This record gives sequence, structure tokens and C-alpha cells, in this order.
Amino acid sequence: MKLKKQHSPYIARKITKDIVNSTFIEVRKEKSFITAECERILNDDIQKEINLDDAVDELLEKQEDEIEFYKADYRQLFWMTKKRMANDFGVNLNFEDRFSNIAHLIMDYLYEEDFIHFIVNDNQVKNLIAESISNFIKGYDEADSLAYEKIKTYKRKLIPGTEDYDLVFKRLYEEELIKKGLI
Repeated sequence: MKLKKQHSPYIARKITKDIVNSTFIEVRKEKSFITAECERILNDDIQKEINLDDAVDELLEKQEDEIEFYKADYRQLFWMTKKRMANDFGVNLNFEDRFSNIAHLIMDYLYEEDFIHFIVNDNQVKNLIAESISNFIKGYDEADSLAYEKIKTYKRKLIPGTEDYDLVFKRLYEEELIKKGLI
């Protein structure tokens, strides 16, 4: 699943929770600082992919006439172009490798800036962070669906896209994430 900016606060909180609850990591700063830095690193990575998507869109727009003439599948062209340009933008399209890279960046930053301290192998800490990301992604779809189903049962009909709908959905979504232990 593609990471989105709206996921980053939740993923950052999940990572922080797992770091704080770890028996082999000593936390040296407040949880809120750790969460903020995790979110920043996640957003930086997500922004790289957004920039890549924008560049691919721009390139394909310039070729719009040819794409239409050859009746090419736009989604397939988009994906093939994205794969070719990914290295130029520093984006890893393999999710497992990408989560591992993000985990490594988070671990390095938190350790170097003295947010955390550990005496175990770096891989244990990196794997804990990568697993936090993976676990969130696995539980995201289910929590999203459950929140959506709950909102449909409300007596007062909420219209998707309105401020009321967004607030209620966010609250229900967070409740589901908490039930699943993701935040």
C-alpha cells in the first residue's frame, strides 16, 4: 500500500509506542519529540514519491496526443515511467525495502540526536521500527473499513467530504486503530 501523508501521524505514533514499550531501547526524550521526528522523516519520504508522481504526470501530459493516438493504457504507462524515474527521485518502489530504509533513517536520527540509546544490534531496532510500519499498514485497511461501516449506521446522515463527516470519521478511525493496538 502506498504511504499517504494522512497516515504519517498514526504511523509515527505507532513507532513511538513500540520504541517506548521495547525492553532493549532506552528513551531519552519525551514521546512527543520522538513522534514529531518520526512523522517528519515519514513525510519527507512520502513527499519524494509525490514529487515523482508529479514529474511522471507532467511527462505523460506532454505525450498526451501520442498516448491517445496509440490508445495506450495510461495507468500502465504511468507505472512503467514511475519505475524508470524512481531512482532519480530517491524513491524505492519495493515496499519492504522502502519500509526498511525509512526505519533505518528513523533509527539513525533518533540515536544520533540522543533521543534513544540501545546496546543491542542495530538490526533489532531497525526491524522493530520497520515492523511498526508494516503492522500499521496491515491494520489500516481493516480500521478504515470498520470506521466507514460505523459511520453508515449513524442516524444522522453525514455527507462525505463535509467537515462533520471528516471529524466523525477521524474519531472512529482512531478508535479502531487504538482497538487494534496500532496507536
